[in-house]
Parts: sequence; structure tokens; C-alpha cells
Amino acid sequence: MKIYVGNLPYSVSEDDIRKTFEPFGEVGEVNIIIDRMSGRSKGFGFVEMANDDEGNKAIEGLNGTELDGRQLNVNMARPRVERDNRGGGGGGGRRY
Repeated sequence: MKIYVGNLPYSVSEDDIRKTFEPFGEVGEVNIIIDRMSGRSKGFGFVEMANDDEGNKAIEGLNGTELDGRQLNVNMARPRVERDNRGGGGGGGRRY
């Protein structure tokens, strides 16, 4: 089961998250999302738990709890929605 973990402290490591989730079961992959421009954590990530039962226990046990002074937002990850890649921000309607 893939779990979303939001409102992470920017200083938290993947090891810290792993240790937080291990009491609830076998932790697979831990992935903190990093901003490409700054190289800093975006304050959220994902944890893979071995099965749904352990994942649900982790969600129930950790959602709303504090980690380094921040209240965690823990829930089942939703599938990523592909965005239309049209680019952005045109200057529109220039006249010469």
C-alpha cells in the first residue's frame, strides 16, 4: 500500500520517516519529494507498506501526530493525475 505523508518538517530524512512507520509493519520504499530548483524537501513524501492492513494501521496511528513539531497528514496515496503539458504563461496578444 502506498501512503501519502504531508506536512513533513523540511529537515526530516527518509530514515526518520522509516523509523516512524516501522512500529506499524514492514516499510518498503520511502520517498521524500524534493524541489528541483532549490534541492530542498517540498514537505511531503510517500511510504510503501508491505500490505493494506499494515498501511491502514499506520494511517490510523500516525495521521494527526507530530514529527519534529509539525502535525502529519497521513492518508492513502491517490494515483497521480497526468497533466496536460501545454506550457504556460504566454504574453498573449502583442501588437506591433
